[in-house]
Amino acid sequence: MGRKLPVNSAKDLRKRQTEAEALLWSKLRDRQLMGFKFRRQQCIGNYIIDFACMDKYLLIEIDGGQHNSNEKMEKDLARTVWLEEKGYQVLRFWNNDIMENLDGVVEVILHSLERISPPHSNSLPRRGERIVG
Repeated sequence: MGRKLPVNSAKDLRKRQTEAEALLWSKLRDRQLMGFKFRRQQCIGNYIIDFACMDKYLLIEIDGGQHNSNEKMEKDLARTVWLEEKGYQVLRFWNNDIMENLDGVVEVILHSLERISPPHSNSLPRRGERIVG
């Protein structure tokens, strides 16, 4: 049996989202933030990103307690550096930030959407397409 493709893993993750992901998704879905479209569990390179606004190259990651180890923090940093090298801005929030201060999290996202000028790209991926880095 082969290794699971990121796209298949992303589909699985969408089916079993965390409570914090579901809460934030309720604010991001259906173009509620300034009319921008967000995608859930978007594949970029070998990574699966929790939420992505491809028009603005804005990525949102939600971290639980498992991200608090030194090893995981190093992997998260390497992932963020790689994504930023590709032109993305990465926002990270802890689960408890979303659960306890959803309005504040949404404000940070709105502020980022207002100030980001994405790199020019004629080839943004369509729904279901994988972005290869």
